[in-house]
Amino acid sequence: MATDFAGILDRLGGPLGLVFPLALIGCLCVYGRWRSGLFMFVACVVSNVLIVLPLKSVVDRPRPPHPLVLVNDGSYPSGQVFTAVALVMVVAVVIFHRNVRRWWWVFGGVYVAAMMCSRTWLHAQWLSDTVAGAMAGAGTFLLLWRAFAPLLEREAVRAAADRLW
Repeated sequence: MATDFAGILDRLGGPLGLVFPLALIGCLCVYGRWRSGLFMFVACVVSNVLIVLPLKSVVDRPRPPHPLVLVNDGSYPSGQVFTAVALVMVVAVVIFHRNVRRWWWVFGGVYVAAMMCSRTWLHAQWLSDTVAGAMAGAGTFLLLWRAFAPLLEREAVRAAADRLW
């Protein structure tokens, strides 16, 4: 049972996991929130390629022996946990109102913790790899949020005036 659940999370963290962020980006763009869509794309997709993949090749840490799922080289940091943290944080900022956000943090924390546990349960990564992925994801999100703040504020003003397009 636990291995099956971990396998589902493994699939959600892999290429299949791009479906939700890309669909959400498309919805944001359709509703005229292209700035939020751009922020989500950079934080969830581009940053994974520009941050995680170079770190994996520089550190080149071997994975635990006998993984239960198909993995590539390089264990440190966890790209799946990085993406999970970035997605949870971006969705909190872009989708949810401040009053509702506290419930999203509970769900997001459980999701990230489950992703971290599944990666270690499946022998795909060491626990320190998942912690590093979470920290890298949170740090990258915070830096990108600061960089995108003017665009997101402009979008919020336009949305309040009902002039997104």
